[in-house]
Amino acid sequence: MNDSSWGAQPSAGLRGPGGQGTSPGYGWEVPTSSAGPAHEVGEAAQTRPMPTVPHAGGDSGEAADRDRGAARQSGPLFRDEREPQPGPRQPAGRRPTPPDPAPDPAPADGAGGAGQGKKSAGRNLRAAIGVGIGLGVIILASLFIYKPVFVGVVAVAVVVGLWELTSRLTERKDIRVPLVPLAVGGVAMVVVGYVRGAQGAVVAVALTALAVLVWRMTEPPDNYLRDVTAGVFAAFYVPFLATFVALMLDTDDGPWRVLTFLLLTVVSDTGAYAVGWRFGKHPLAPRISPGKTREGLLGAVTFAMVAGALCMQYLIDDGVWWQGLLLGLAAAVSATLGDLGESMIKRDLGIKDMGKLLPGHGGIMDRLDSLLPTAPVVWLLLVIFVGGG
Repeated sequence: MNDSSWGAQPSAGLRGPGGQGTSPGYGWEVPTSSAGPAHEVGEAAQTRPMPTVPHAGGDSGEAADRDRGAARQSGPLFRDEREPQPGPRQPAGRRPTPPDPAPDPAPADGAGGAGQGKKSAGRNLRAAIGVGIGLGVIILASLFIYKPVFVGVVAVAVVVGLWELTSRLTERKDIRVPLVPLAVGGVAMVVVGYVRGAQGAVVAVALTALAVLVWRMTEPPDNYLRDVTAGVFAAFYVPFLATFVALMLDTDDGPWRVLTFLLLTVVSDTGAYAVGWRFGKHPLAPRISPGKTREGLLGAVTFAMVAGALCMQYLIDDGVWWQGLLLGLAAAVSATLGDLGESMIKRDLGIKDMGKLLPGHGGIMDRLDSLLPTAPVVWLLLVIFVGGG
């Protein structure tokens, strides 16, 4: 094969041997007479004839085409080719107008999409900031003014989170999780954990799982195992993990421990968002959350370690700054894993957000995703470093 095989095609006016017209550069000839179909040189006749396309001028155009011996294809040469679709006619003397370029897709979430030429926040930042400030005021006021009110705030968040999770499971997977025993048991876990400590929380979660099994027995047995498995998972995923916040609160410096836990999680998410949005290029887990990057994870760890050192030094009784470095590192990792875990659930369900209750944030579960798995990690490390209070 030489270079001319990929170059421009010869004009239709060329003739082959014997006065026959040749098609432009495809290796098959079309006789000028209409005695038979087109055929390849030295090969068997084609099963499909190559008819000539009439000229716009009518019979005179057909005669001119026959005089030139040119053959035009009226359809695709092979069966797997598609028929050309007619496009809009352009005025004579004008070049075709190129189509508008497609806009750059926005990153999947706020961590800064890897490989994006144009970065976008991916959400309503004004609404997100306003809702965040409002939630912060409610949490801080209840935390430092009257601790039982804060326990109530946690219990309300647990019930709403359970409602969002079970609703999405029913809508997307037809998994019918009994919400009533989950909600009652979830509130009981948080309250008993604050009043009776870890032993009371363990008893409450066991009774909640048993209540889910019994409650589901009132319905037909179809998919019983699937529904109760999802119910027990929900009991551990939302209220049981939230109980560790109540355990942190039930100490002498409980509000400061809870504040440290909240600050580390929020700072970790903020560092991941800011650094990932500005510098993110390498995806962290593209199959789970395409917007999260390794650079964002590095930002989360850095910000959380600095915040942890400051919190342990100035907020926690008998705390030391180097303990805060370890605490911040562990909190950043657990918050990232929690975020990825809920992203995995949402991908399986085929949804973007768990709810729409919080403008700019999604649902309650979209805010609890990184808080829930971080609570037991911070609680355990604080007990190891400074004791149970």
